[in-house]
Amino acid sequence: MRPEDPPLGPVTVLGAHILDVLGRPVEAIPPGQGSVRLREIRATAAGTAAGTGVDLAKLGARVLAIGALGDDLIGDMVAAAMARHGVDTTGLSRKSGVQTSATILPIRGNGERPALHVPGATPLLELADVDLDRVRGSRALLVGAPDALGGMTGADLAQLAAAAQAAGALVAVDVLHPGRPRDLERLTPLLARTDWFLPNGDQLLALTGRPDLGPAIEDVLALGAGGVAVTLGAGGCLVAWPDGGGPVVHLPAIDVDVVDTTGCGDGFTAGLLAGLLLGVAPVDAAWLGLACGALVATGLGSDAGIESFGQVLDFLSGPQPAVAARIAAAAGRPPVAEAAAETKEQTA
Repeated sequence: MRPEDPPLGPVTVLGAHILDVLGRPVEAIPPGQGSVRLREIRATAAGTAAGTGVDLAKLGARVLAIGALGDDLIGDMVAAAMARHGVDTTGLSRKSGVQTSATILPIRGNGERPALHVPGATPLLELADVDLDRVRGSRALLVGAPDALGGMTGADLAQLAAAAQAAGALVAVDVLHPGRPRDLERLTPLLARTDWFLPNGDQLLALTGRPDLGPAIEDVLALGAGGVAVTLGAGGCLVAWPDGGGPVVHLPAIDVDVVDTTGCGDGFTAGLLAGLLLGVAPVDAAWLGLACGALVATGLGSDAGIESFGQVLDFLSGPQPAVAARIAAAAGRPPVAEAAAETKEQTA
């Protein structure tokens, strides 16, 4: 932990760990054996657990990764990519005879990202692979892609959440697949023990079978989830929680020049969790999530854009100075404007 990092403490990210190979800009796949020169190709650790874990580490958390990798070079690359950012990868299980989950992403010039995906080892994670004592030692548990963890039952997932909550940890859940009502059925025991559910809008509608997000959010809250934050891409996000005492809150997106939208949802999750761990109000935490998601969109890959907690606060202070000031105070940092002035003095 660096001296300037906020007091986020240990966080466990459990679930999908994927290698993304991204190239841009790709407008068409050449026919036959033709070739196209690209401006950039990158490989990153991605997925609703790994991608969020890297972002949380950048924000100052001590992150433990738990998931299943193949016993292959791709798995080595995922673990190495996370370790470069300080993530503890000793909780990753290696499965023989199967490849690590991987995705090829040809990124279009407008930032859209069609995907070619191999599910690989992610569905093979089992409850026996998880050290529950290490989970109990975390301030937060993110279950990323429970809908893809075929080696765990709904009861297994609920047991993980219960162990974390019994130790005082915040439990958050994000999903990976587009969503079906039968997925929600399987996740119901987990959601009953979830503090925050973090799908995107399309996923939530598909999971609940609802045509509108308002009733879909109410359905999830009725299952026992403590709060729901729904990402809407360029539309921002919706935030709702029973203790909020009011309607669903809509926050607009923060405008940036979009390079690639891969991992923006993971960035949002990391920022939201960081805010909640600092004790700020859910709406302020969601603003921190939007700032992180927007920064991720400014570069190629899910690990782009975010550099540090202070950098994110500086960015957020532009569109939302009062929110940034409240988050800075919760983190024990000087107000953003004062910190910037101090830095300017030191470099003068």
